[in-house]
Amino acid sequence: MRSHHTLRAGAVLAALAVALGAFAAHGLKARLNPAALATFDTGARYQMYAALALLALGTQAGQRRAPPLLLAGALVFAGSLYLLALTGLGVLGAVAPVGGALMMAGFVVAALDAKKGV
Repeated sequence: MRSHHTLRAGAVLAALAVALGAFAAHGLKARLNPAALATFDTGARYQMYAALALLALGTQAGQRRAPPLLLAGALVFAGSLYLLALTGLGVLGAVAPVGGALMMAGFVVAALDAKKGV
């Protein structure tokens, strides 16, 4: 991803994390049980972590391999948790680790690329 695309993706992901977190706190609090609400909150929190990482990586020249991994990871991880919280479909809990693994890979690749000065 080019740096301006990385910055844009990070900003959009962050804005959505804030909006979804507020939606959960105010719009879903009365509709979801505490465990489902906590699951939704976890999705929003990790989405924000990925967004902040994308914003930071967007300022670093040469960071093109890590951003797609982080973005895909955030979408899969947070998205599966949002759907799990809203639908109760337990199978979605098996999807979240795939997103988490993608995010972890993104952070590792970012560290390796920073070390190499890529």
